[in-house]
This record gives sequence, structure tokens and C-alpha cells, in this order.
Amino acid sequence: MFGIVKPCSHRLGERLKTEWMAHLCGMCLALRRDHGQFARIVTNYDGLLLSVLTDAQSGPVTGARRTAGPCALRGLRTASVAQGEGARLAAAVSLVLASAKVRDHVADQDGLLARRPVAAAARRVAAGWGRAGAHSGAAVGFDTGVLVDAVDRQLGIEALAGHGTPLLTVTEPTETATAAAFAHTAVLSGRPGNAASLAEAGRLFGRLAHLLDAVEDQEADARSGAWNPLTATGTQRAEARRLADDALHGIRLALREAEFADGRLAHLLLVHELGRSVDRAFGTRTCRHEPEASFGPPPGGQAPKTPGHPYGNPFDGHPSHPGKRGFWAGCAAALGLCCTCKVCCADEFEGPWSRKKREGCCGTCDCNCDWSCCEACECCECCECCSCCDCGL
Repeated sequence: MFGIVKPCSHRLGERLKTEWMAHLCGMCLALRRDHGQFARIVTNYDGLLLSVLTDAQSGPVTGARRTAGPCALRGLRTASVAQGEGARLAAAVSLVLASAKVRDHVADQDGLLARRPVAAAARRVAAGWGRAGAHSGAAVGFDTGVLVDAVDRQLGIEALAGHGTPLLTVTEPTETATAAAFAHTAVLSGRPGNAASLAEAGRLFGRLAHLLDAVEDQEADARSGAWNPLTATGTQRAEARRLADDALHGIRLALREAEFADGRLAHLLLVHELGRSVDRAFGTRTCRHEPEASFGPPPGGQAPKTPGHPYGNPFDGHPSHPGKRGFWAGCAAALGLCCTCKVCCADEFEGPWSRKKREGCCGTCDCNCDWSCCEACECCECCECCSCCDCGL
């Protein structure tokens, strides 16, 4: 899964972990129901925030949850999952952005996309996702044109950006797109008064998403010669960190102005966990329960990450390394891991590309700590990730 908000399940506590999984599974199943099995690969951690925000504002609603059948990624267990307009909005936004990103890679002839048959297939997939996302967006009253326009403007801005260009000029299209999506959750939940506050939170979240992606990819982009906003504009990492911290503060203030029926999960994800994402990207702090690296290709040969594919760019290959699997062999191994539920349920499994040891998403913790403290006050010394604010968590 891709995304910048990747909460450690131990910190969520049992109730919030169940809620978080309900939104993640709900988004995945909404994609399958409306657009087929293949569309489920655009499921991502950040998209589910739209479903979370919708539920946080509307509160308990009859029919907002349903019991889903057994799924391999849940260890063939049933689960209560979110359904409704929030999940459909999340699915629509993810499809449209994935479509735009694939088209971008086709235009750049990245990796295997330089080959005409592969590029033609990718164009068909992207076109289908774009139409499906627009249809789903219209069904919940959201015009996905603002997302497409933002992506198109992004390409033009990047082409003109150079040393000395303000970094926020480059992040503006992403900010505009996420602001529109966040604001629409207020419409779906029947709280139009929240639209302005959530638009501001979304704008700053979009800025953070762009910044953290640039920070994490800067070294790899330098090696591959890919365009990176920090390098292109000459922005120092210290300035990027200042902008990230300012965005975090702004999101917290914006959320305070919004009215929620139950904003606990939304606050935990957009304040506490987002702050940890910033620390993780800049290498200042992390949770020791998290794996050393994300599930996906080894960073040494990783292609640029592509929204719309859980393992990065599905069309970029990289050379094999001794002791590691090549891209396609890794894909086969990844499929086997998913089908056997090891990614979700195993305490430890072998990374499909790097063959390094990874922790399962639902793996047990070996620190013997009482996790009730995380659920009650967001403080846990054994996790070494205490986060304090005046929210009362």
C-alpha cells in the first residue's frame, strides 16, 4: 500500500484499529464492487482518510457498516467494513489520480513503457480508470475534473520550475486537488459549515504529501536522473522541514475549527500519525514496531512510486541483484504472499524482492507492554513515540 499516513497498529488500540481497517477494506470493496477486481490495486492508506472524515462528521448512521465475507488479506476472516458515500468518494479520487499518474509515466516513456505494446495497454488501463473515477465521483456529487486539471497543471509547472522557484509553487496543484476532496466530505456528511476548514486541512495535507514524497525520493531521483522538486528548485531539506512543520500546525488548527460527531480517529491520523510520518521521512524518529522498509521493491533499485499500484511503478523494471529477486519474480512472490495471507497475518515473512525479513501487518508485538495506554492517552514508553497535545487523547 502507498501513502504517507501509515499508523502502527499497536498505537491505534483495538477499537480504532478495527475502525481504521473498516475504512481500508470498505474502500477496497467499493473499488471491486463498482469497477472490478483489478481496480482494487489503487487502494491506498491516504485515500481512506476521505472515508474517515465523512464518518467522523456524520457519526453513526444506519447502513454505514456491513459485514464483508472472508478475504485472503484478512486471513479469510469476515469483518465489519465501511460502505456508503465516503468509501465511494475515496475510491473515485484514487482511481482518477492513479489514471493521471499512469498517463504521466506513459508520456515520459518510463521503463517498459518505452515499448509500444506496453504503453498502449497502460493507456487503456488509465483511460478506463479515469472514466470509472469520473463516474463514481459524479455519483456522490464530486467533480473529478478538478483533480485532472491539477495533474495537467502540475506537468506544466514542473517543466518551467528551476533553481529559485518557490517550492510552494510546485506543490500548489496537489494542494488544490486534496483541498477539494477533503471539503467534499463536509457535503457528504451534511455539515457544509465544515467545508472551509476541511479544505484548508486538505490543502496542507496535499502540501505534506508532495513534500514528503520529494524528501523520501530525493536520493533515488538523483541516481536515476528523475525530476525532484527539492533538487530542481534548490530547496534545502531544512526549509522543507520548516514547511512540513508549518503544514502540520495548520492542519491541527483547521481540524479544531471543524465540528465532528466523533473525530477521534481522524484526529489521531491527521495530527499524531501524520506528525510521525514527517519524522519518519526526515529520519528524526520512528516507531520500532514498524518494519525497516515498506513492503515493495528494494529501495536500491526502486522505480519512482506510482499512485495506483501498491508496489510502486508497475511498468518500471530494475536489474536483478545477487540474493534479490528481479521485478517480475518479485511480483510472483508478492502474489503468493498475498494469497497465503502472510503479508497480513504472519509474524514475519520474506520480502518478495529484497528477501529481507518483514513483519506482518497484524504481527504480534514482543515488548509485553500494556497497549491500553496507547488507546487511552496516546502515550506508550515502550513504543518510544509519545506524542502530546491538548486533544485529550
